[in-house]
Amino acid sequence: MKIIKHSGDIVEFNSDKLKKSLLKSGASTVVVDTILNAIKKQMYEGISTKEIYKMAFSLLKKSANSHAARYNLREAIRLLGPAGFFFEKYIARLFVAENYKTITNLTLQGKCVSHEIDVLVKKNETIAMVECKYHAGRDVASDVKVPMYILSRFNDLKERKHPIFDQKDMVSKCWIVTNNRFTADAITFSKCSELSLLSWNYPADNNLKTKNDNNYLYPVTCLTTLSLAEKDKLLILDVILVKEIINNSDCLNRIGLSENRMKNVLKEASELCRYF
Repeated sequence: MKIIKHSGDIVEFNSDKLKKSLLKSGASTVVVDTILNAIKKQMYEGISTKEIYKMAFSLLKKSANSHAARYNLREAIRLLGPAGFFFEKYIARLFVAENYKTITNLTLQGKCVSHEIDVLVKKNETIAMVECKYHAGRDVASDVKVPMYILSRFNDLKERKHPIFDQKDMVSKCWIVTNNRFTADAITFSKCSELSLLSWNYPADNNLKTKNDNNYLYPVTCLTTLSLAEKDKLLILDVILVKEIINNSDCLNRIGLSENRMKNVLKEASELCRYF
């Protein structure tokens, strides 16, 4: 059966690929097989992957909110837009989880011009600038022009001392992070220029998806027991990660949730982060 991808490409439906993604939600094999059979019964020639995703998400939610939340990760990261400001904060949290010191939204004077830097990180006396390329559209890729441009900014900054963590810090490394993907040319150029890349699927063994799953760094936008407006209120309160709710449940009271709804949110958060 032919299905239509987000990009508009028409491909053959791959049930094994769908099953693999459903299993990554944490649902059992029995639940996944039941969901897969239910989806197959509702499929038709030319169905979109978006419609298949909606069906899968709805059926997973009936199984467990946390399964649906985990399955919803990529969309949840996209919801950290539209300006990308909260995406930058989320990326900073990922570095903090790996024992980096971080500062967000700092302006540094380069040799030629000043530069607004999304995130600056420090570990083992090495300081790196992190540029975040947020895309609202799922199929938008960061091409080779992105690392070429950021490399020129990095080169303008790296030869000077800056008041970052201390008064005379030097930026010696550069990261580029996107919520989508990089083109092959962007990856090749970045490797040649010694720029570090992080995207939804790159590097293969340490990307946004694996970092989340390994360290339970799910953004609050994952949660299915909260409305979009409530998620936005948490982000404004600087509550970016689900685990931050578990350690500070008062934030749910501050956004106006009833006691019963707070219990439901905390239950989903605990299951999602496997925090008991």
